[in-house]
Amino acid sequence: MLSVVFLIVILSLFAISSWRKNSLLPPGPWNIPIIGSLLWLNAKEPYKTLHEFAKKYGSIYGLYMGNIYTVVLSDAKLIKKVLSKEVTTGRAPLYVTHGLMKGCGLICAQGDLWKDQRKFVFNFLRNIGGAKVSSQRTAMEKLILKHANGFVEYVESKGESSSFRPLEHLRHAVGSFMNEIVFGESWSKEDETWIYLQHLQEEGTKYIGIAGPVNFIPILRFLPEFRRNLKFLQEGLEITHKLYDDIIEKHRQALEEDMKDPNFEPCNLLDAFLYEKHKKKNSAEGEFYSDQQLRYLLADMFGAGLDTTLTTLSWYLLFISLNEDFQKLVHEELSTVLQGKPATMSDFQYLPYFEASIAEVQRIRSTVPVGIPHGTLGPIEIEGYRIPKGTMIIPLQWAVHMDDDAWGNPEIFDPRRFIDDNGRFFRPDNLIPFQSGKRICVGEELAKMLLYLFASAILQKYELSVNRREAVNLNGDCGITLSPDNYEIVFKQIKT
Repeated sequence: MLSVVFLIVILSLFAISSWRKNSLLPPGPWNIPIIGSLLWLNAKEPYKTLHEFAKKYGSIYGLYMGNIYTVVLSDAKLIKKVLSKEVTTGRAPLYVTHGLMKGCGLICAQGDLWKDQRKFVFNFLRNIGGAKVSSQRTAMEKLILKHANGFVEYVESKGESSSFRPLEHLRHAVGSFMNEIVFGESWSKEDETWIYLQHLQEEGTKYIGIAGPVNFIPILRFLPEFRRNLKFLQEGLEITHKLYDDIIEKHRQALEEDMKDPNFEPCNLLDAFLYEKHKKKNSAEGEFYSDQQLRYLLADMFGAGLDTTLTTLSWYLLFISLNEDFQKLVHEELSTVLQGKPATMSDFQYLPYFEASIAEVQRIRSTVPVGIPHGTLGPIEIEGYRIPKGTMIIPLQWAVHMDDDAWGNPEIFDPRRFIDDNGRFFRPDNLIPFQSGKRICVGEELAKMLLYLFASAILQKYELSVNRREAVNLNGDCGITLSPDNYEIVFKQIKT
């Protein structure tokens, strides 16, 4: 019996290899029927396995993730070229994406829904100051600094020198900002609703990562481990949507009165959506403004904004704590340029070492190391290969950011990579923390504002270090994002 199974597997492998050759698909590793190449992937660090494949097969290769044909791209120019095409703006047919998320929101949407909602979100962010060109940019800077200073004030309350784990308090500070611009709400640290939303966000991102195989082999959802994880996600969605519905109804009632003011301008995403729904209720675009779409959009904007910013900021504090020599350069630069004043975004052109330190953290620990997968809406030719409709495209950020030839000793933290011969900051094309192409992160500018203003507010006041450096784990935990351990940092006030 075993010999028959073995023969079937071998014949299947040869058949798949022959099909790839004859159909002009890119090269790639062996695939096993049903599970494809999933067996070869390191479950905890899949991005590293995919990077090793890139070293072997080149900047474009193909493999099967379960029954989903996948093309992996590991060259920044090629990623930009491919993802700039309309045909690659789809989302891959993943079980969690299409099953739990129902193709709603912004992250999981595609087609006309995605186009409309992306335009809506971009205009909203511009109107409230989260864009490079906006009349409200100064107001947005002040709002971010209010929440950044909230974290600094907490550190100050612990004395001139203290050692603690900053994650919980950073999550509250960044999350409070996101609550304000997404929901128009604010909660205290002790509020049960806010505690639950934070718990769901933290655990949900891990479970979606752990549930990865279910995306590609849906039948695994019946196994106890995966069933528990999916149940947590499903129940979390239902409870969250119930909480959202209560908030939505409160805002819906208040909006009726607000709209009587001819100068009314929404200042949070929830009100902006309801206002847009009102304006488009008799147009074709009105179908994109359902309550279901609103629930998923709120979750996307809150979750993506909090998780990615919190993760990058956490890595930043850790790496800057471990590299005290470079930290001194940043402290000197901040002191000389800002002279004790709060930073504004226009100041950072005069802070090249500070900006380089942010860029180096984004490079050395890609927040989304596998990138956000795309799907092909039709057939496409890439580098002479014929890629069929329904293919998943992975823009492998980890491979781009950890390429030996491009960076030289990529595992070494060295912000000077981003300083030119004239001492100015420069951003090379192969730094793509926000991805690229048509689906580049719509909140890129707002994310930069959060990172720069939070980090500068902290480093203006504190020297950072870690105890027992040898015990620090820099590998991180990979869910949707690659997050550092909940490490302990020493905050020591800078004497002025």
